Amino acid sequence: MALSQELRELTGPIWDAAVGHRFVQEIWRGEVDPGVLATYFAQDHQFFDAFVALMGAAVASADSVRPRVVHARQLAVVAGPENDFFTRALDALDVPLGDRTNPLLLAPTQGFIALMDEARRSADYPSCLAVLLVAEWLYLDWATRPDATAPDEPIQREWIELHRGAAFEAWVAFLRAEFDSVTAGLDDAHAERVREMFTRAVDLELAFFEAAYG
Repeated sequence: MALSQELRELTGPIWDAAVGHRFVQEIWRGEVDPGVLATYFAQDHQFFDAFVALMGAAVASADSVRPRVVHARQLAVVAGPENDFFTRALDALDVPLGDRTNPLLLAPTQGFIALMDEARRSADYPSCLAVLLVAEWLYLDWATRPDATAPDEPIQREWIELHRGAAFEAWVAFLRAEFDSVTAGLDDAHAERVREMFTRAVDLELAFFEAAYG
């Protein structure tokens, strides 16, 4: 079994709890409370710097030009359209400047930033991929409902649309293929470190949804 599928099954209960979380159910109805949504986006925006740096580390640590180019192209999407979305969403939700630039970080936010920084500093491509894969694959999972209609509320609809569709599916498929390829020959100790990063990331995804309601 490929490692991505093995870890998806290993983390199944936590993963499924995140994908089926109250936040996800409400955003698909366009009914997330504005205060919860403001907290969620203000905290999520704090990942931006660490996430961009992590993607840059993936560019640098990949072992050939093809994956470097794919990572670099996706980095441009995150630094462009996704970053622009946050500005518009935080404006629409009247989030004060201080809560955008220097909010009190909730524990899951701190934990995820620390995990991304740990992966980046390692300069280890499999570790970078482990964290990126969870962050993107889990969001694709909750944002993909073929038989459902996205809500009319524009902010919540756009957040869903940013994490589904052919381009995003191709990006996640690339991450899975890369992850499975580069982890196939790892020694036991290295593979265990990668597994641990993957499972920590899944735990933090669920905790992040929970914290928005805290």
